[in-house]
Amino acid sequence: MADNGRVWMMRGDIAERLKALGVRGVLVQMAKRGQIVELRCEMPTCYCPKGRRYFDQWPDQRSSVGNAWSPNADHYPKLKKDGGQLRPWNVRLAHVSCNNTDFGWRRRIRRMLQKDPNVSFEAIAAQLNRKKDIHVPPKARSWTAEIVRRAYVS
Repeated sequence: MADNGRVWMMRGDIAERLKALGVRGVLVQMAKRGQIVELRCEMPTCYCPKGRRYFDQWPDQRSSVGNAWSPNADHYPKLKKDGGQLRPWNVRLAHVSCNNTDFGWRRRIRRMLQKDPNVSFEAIAAQLNRKKDIHVPPKARSWTAEIVRRAYVS
């Protein structure tokens, strides 16, 4: 079992690494409290070509340009648009791009369900497969009902 000094050092190390990447706010607070135990993208599907543990530094100005692999806070499980707040019980660490991709899929699938509450995930998968601008999750050849459900509840 690790001694308390080592545990505090690890917490501080993660918090300092996040700060060095330009992160502030709830993610740094969570790291200091030991609520982030590893610096890695926590999204169900990570798209970073360099892996879950790789993060770019935030640019000096918080623009959407050049920050695809920067760390950010994902509102989870309750989306921001549903009133979710950046609180430790509603946050996970994500790459900007992974977060945006996941949100885009959830939003698209949600709209389809709202438009037709009786539509099956199999029918949604077929619709997504017909559209050329919708990328399939990595390691999948096409959308399936199972992948749609996983994307929707991620």
